[in-house]
Amino acid sequence: MKNNQEKYYTQEVDVDPESIYCHHDLMGELLIPTHKHDKAQLLYAEGGIVYVTTETKTYFLPARHFMWIPSGVEHSIHPSSEDVMMRNLYFPNEIDDEVFYSKEGIYPVNDLLLQMMLFTNRWNGDLKKESRNFRIALAIKAILPQICGINLPLALPFPKEQRLVKIVAYIDDNLSENIHFSSLAQKFGFSERSLYRLFQKDMGMSFIQFFTIKRMLRALELLIETKLTVNEIALAVGYNSPPTFSNTFYKILGQRPSDYLKGMEILKQK
Repeated sequence: MKNNQEKYYTQEVDVDPESIYCHHDLMGELLIPTHKHDKAQLLYAEGGIVYVTTETKTYFLPARHFMWIPSGVEHSIHPSSEDVMMRNLYFPNEIDDEVFYSKEGIYPVNDLLLQMMLFTNRWNGDLKKESRNFRIALAIKAILPQICGINLPLALPFPKEQRLVKIVAYIDDNLSENIHFSSLAQKFGFSERSLYRLFQKDMGMSFIQFFTIKRMLRALELLIETKLTVNEIALAVGYNSPPTFSNTFYKILGQRPSDYLKGMEILKQK
């Protein structure tokens, strides 16, 4: 299987530099190794969570969202299950491409985009320029900047400083706890000021930003992979107040946890 994946990514996608390449298939494995291609990639997944790792970040791709990966970006793909369905469209760069297409991002899939992606279900391989399917796929690309106003912060950087690696591991193991920054600094032998600076310098964000996103990503995992209620998930990620959890989720994801669950149910009916 690995050899087929290597052949697929290194040869087939970019054989015809002017085509739009289409690939829909079950993952079949838990890792697609690091690779890159000359075409930009629209990645949409169904049936589980997909992690996409670039040189600097790990992106979390949940249900009813897609990731845009610009051309030339090295990345590996890690699905939560071999049964995750990947839907991929690979687009050649154009001289007049908007800035949107040059940036990595995770975006919600609205009903229009979902229906257009499902319409491509039976396509596979190169969509030749000037063909009907090529024009339909190009229309999908064209609408993205108009319908994707929010680039969701569903990515976290890797800690490079060894002391911070240990702190991040501790945070991962204690997401259900109310970790106070002062206690965290003391536990790992930092002053609050020095630890704050370390987070900003190494991670490019504050501790509270990092901790909040970590909690919301964990909440998304639980929403997708378990049958826990929203209140139970709130407690599992350290929120004693369900309304506070819901408000925080909304700030990060742009929708309430209950609305996200409704969207999941709609997706299952497609």
